[in-house]
Amino acid sequence: MPAKPYPPEVHERLAADARELVARYPQSRSALLPLLHLVQAEEGFVSATGIRFCAEQLDLTTAEVTAVATFYTMYRRKPAGKHHVGVCTNTLCAVLGGDQIFAELQQHLGISNNETTEDGEISIEHIECNAACDYAPVVMVNWEFFDNQTPDSARKLVDDLRSGREVRPTRGARLCSFKETARILAGFPDEREGANDESGAGGAPSLAGLRLAKGEQLPGTSGARVVSPRGEGSDA
Repeated sequence: MPAKPYPPEVHERLAADARELVARYPQSRSALLPLLHLVQAEEGFVSATGIRFCAEQLDLTTAEVTAVATFYTMYRRKPAGKHHVGVCTNTLCAVLGGDQIFAELQQHLGISNNETTEDGEISIEHIECNAACDYAPVVMVNWEFFDNQTPDSARKLVDDLRSGREVRPTRGARLCSFKETARILAGFPDEREGANDESGAGGAPSLAGLRLAKGEQLPGTSGARVVSPRGEGSDA
């Protein structure tokens, strides 16, 4: 059966947002990824109703929208918790403890991969790579980084989230909910005062290779150059 539409007041609000997003692209279908984040911000996942909405806005079939929504893992097909916890289980994080963190979090929360706790606070997912190997093992909450985790620190992290205690990422902006994060990913500004300034730049481990390539001394090292600065000793 065809998916039900959003209630009129929800549809009107989302349609206004969709028009703003679509107007940013020379071809309307290019707005599909932001629109999927938009409907995910509404329901906490990409529902059949959300897929119908996106298809109608872009004059696509629901099959075309579904093909995209199921290809990218950031779009959830089941409701996420208020805080979506992703544990990297790719090579480096795994060998440094990511597999153990993921296994112990599942046991601690009483849920499995891609499931949500009964109170709706926490969902969990194993992530192939969080693009933060220099901080392994890494856990993300609503796509904000929590670096150098252990099973104990990860359990404390989810317990603090469930109890409503303030939790600060290792780097990046302070946490907001999964739905709020999805709206930001759709392309709308983060309205929280000072949040953009908190994003910061790459951390020292991430920049170490760049500094070595420039011939700079790393803190705590003897200062021996591993790679000479580009152009040094050449006729250029």
